[in-house]
Amino acid sequence: MAAAAAAAQPMASNSLADTVGQFNGGYYKIDHRDTNSVLWVTLQPNIPFYAQPGAMVSMSPEVTLKGKFKFSFKKMFTGGEMAQSTYTGPGEILLAPPIWGDIVPIELDGRTQWNVGKDGYLAMSHGVVKETKSQGLGKAMFSGEGLFVHRVSGVGVIFVTSLGAIVQRHLRQGEQWIVDNGHLVAWNCPYTIERAGGGIMSGMHAGEGLVCRFTGPGTVYIQTRNPEALSEWIASHASTSSS
Repeated sequence: MAAAAAAAQPMASNSLADTVGQFNGGYYKIDHRDTNSVLWVTLQPNIPFYAQPGAMVSMSPEVTLKGKFKFSFKKMFTGGEMAQSTYTGPGEILLAPPIWGDIVPIELDGRTQWNVGKDGYLAMSHGVVKETKSQGLGKAMFSGEGLFVHRVSGVGVIFVTSLGAIVQRHLRQGEQWIVDNGHLVAWNCPYTIERAGGGIMSGMHAGEGLVCRFTGPGTVYIQTRNPEALSEWIASHASTSSS
């Protein structure tokens, strides 16, 4: 009976409910989930908060906004971000991603590092450290995330975003989960690239039919829509309508 109940449990989870929480020096609320999500942030005096440039929808007049551009040859060659928006309280900020999708908070406790896909970062609280790291040529070509991803650590909250809804999957020790390439948002466990039909990738061909096999323990966040597939769909319909 217990085995049947365990088998009936969903493999992964997501939520349409508003998400509320706090970090050192502020509070947040995510509403209009799960594909038109917005992030409300309330900051105490002199508390900084960081976000992607262009993410701000509105804010209190008391909030100070500064854009920072820092040129770096390392970031230029690794694809790292040279621009960042810094908000300083007191006051309230409303942030949103550039396209329809969800927003999920990931709490960092200073012990675990996370990887965030190249388009997955939206914002973070003070105390979070974000760097650009290479994930190797094979994963760069076939995971859908490119050569460089964000490596985040420290203590605080980072907010990740998606195309479509976000699905969360917790993996036990040794448990595996397969994700189609192009659907990754964030993860804190290792993965390999394999052909969907089985067997480790043996050739450097197109990404068609390749998947990411994750091994726990850890957590994986995926997005329900593939940005590359969306681009191809838009291009195909645009060419049809113009002909």
